Amino acid sequence: MSDSTSPAVSLHRGLGRWDLTAIGVNQVIGGSVFLMPAAVAAQIGAWSWMALAAVGLLSLLIALNFAEAGSRFDGTGGAYLYTRAAFGRFASFEVGWMLWFTRVTSWSSVVNGLADALSYYWPGIRTGAPRVALIAGTIAIIAAINVRGIRQSAWTVNLLTIGKLLPLVLFIVLGLPHVHAAALAPAGALTWTQLSTAALFLVFAYGGYEVVPVPAGEARDPKRAVPFAMITTILVVTAVMTLVQVVALGTLPGLAASRTPLADAALGFLGVGGALLMTTGAAVSMSGNNVGQALSGSRNLFALAEQGDIPRMFGWVHPRYRTPAVAIVFTATVALGLALSGSFTTLAAASAVARLVVYVGTCASVLALRRQSGRAAFTIPGGPIVPVVASLASAAIVFGANALQLEVGLIALAIGAVLFAVARINAKPRT
Repeated sequence: MSDSTSPAVSLHRGLGRWDLTAIGVNQVIGGSVFLMPAAVAAQIGAWSWMALAAVGLLSLLIALNFAEAGSRFDGTGGAYLYTRAAFGRFASFEVGWMLWFTRVTSWSSVVNGLADALSYYWPGIRTGAPRVALIAGTIAIIAAINVRGIRQSAWTVNLLTIGKLLPLVLFIVLGLPHVHAAALAPAGALTWTQLSTAALFLVFAYGGYEVVPVPAGEARDPKRAVPFAMITTILVVTAVMTLVQVVALGTLPGLAASRTPLADAALGFLGVGGALLMTTGAAVSMSGNNVGQALSGSRNLFALAEQGDIPRMFGWVHPRYRTPAVAIVFTATVALGLALSGSFTTLAAASAVARLVVYVGTCASVLALRRQSGRAAFTIPGGPIVPVVASLASAAIVFGANALQLEVGLIALAIGAVLFAVARINAKPRT
């Protein structure tokens, strides 16, 4: 399916299927795997490891929709392109806008988490000028890497993805023999409020795989690579995150009260070296996640400009590096402002609500595109069952959001509608 026009300077197609997979794994396994175990345990206790496995299954159902839709397109934009083809410009603009909003708020929240993780050994970095310097320096370096080229960004993501998986694998392998089985047994039934609220947090914990198809315009064989990367990403992260929760829950009494749960758990069964390993792993993981946020977030903005939905300046491609330089710098600047003014918890919740809009839009697009264009290169078995179930499940999780979280999501959608209206008013008639 042809989904974009070729600019004077085109993006470089340098990504393979494993590069896209690394981008997906890197985005999901970010700060959340090191910070969320305590928050989820505080909400639902010993049910948390089962909830992680269940949300992993739900994520796979949603990811299958991205895989099918992605097998129809070879341009940059992911869900934005799918909804544009299926439902027109306004719906796709809202999805594209929320995609960018999700990435920029996630970036700002994770870079805040990086400061919190490093404060385990350097308490002074939690506040004041040291925190500002760490956040600003991290964002500036990542923006520079992204401007330099897609291969440089991909190499950085690949290296940091390996760097974050190694300590997690060691945590799992070395920690499983120390797990107390009794700690994994739930004490009682959950209320609907507990379940839905925890599910909202876990959507954020698993979120990020939707970025896999966004840089498809820089992939060598996107119609094959995107489905492979979507499915592989979810299988890997579900196994890792569920087992991490099992070890943390089974080895750390009082997990719910810990600010650095994996470091505290590793301290118990590996000693000081284990705590240092987890702290280092958290820093590497969050750094890698930040690189991926910059890569995918800027490509969301580029896609909107490429299709004429925002000023064309955001679609400018650097003539030497063949990267969307203006989109990268703008995304980094907004992320910096949010990171210095917002909290991790608030921004994470807003990101989760925004992400659900993208999920529902993609699942609905699969059904619409089937009617318009027939079978895709990759087709989910079972007819409409998976897209419908994934859509309903995504929509149902919104009921776990509180009033503030819903308000933030609705405000973001309203801002998107205003931006779309302004763009249409200012657009010159095409000849």
